[in-house]
Amino acid sequence: MIETLLQAIMEQLDQPKKDIEHNLRALLDEAVSKMDLVSKDEIQRQRIALDNANLKLAHLLQQVEDLELKIKHK
Repeated sequence: MIETLLQAIMEQLDQPKKDIEHNLRALLDEAVSKMDLVSKDEIQRQRIALDNANLKLAHLLQQVEDLELKIKHK
């Protein structure tokens, strides 16, 4: 009987904790969704795209230099 009573009391004490955790999680989720955040995956994709663009730009600059040299030597 005492065991049952203690169990009932513990369950009653545990419920407010769960409610607070649920409410805090909801508030945090809402706050985070309002922020202008970007995932690490998106940052990595953008970094790769930027690296590729820089490589292409370097190749194009080299081609321009080569063409300028050809024009000078004609």
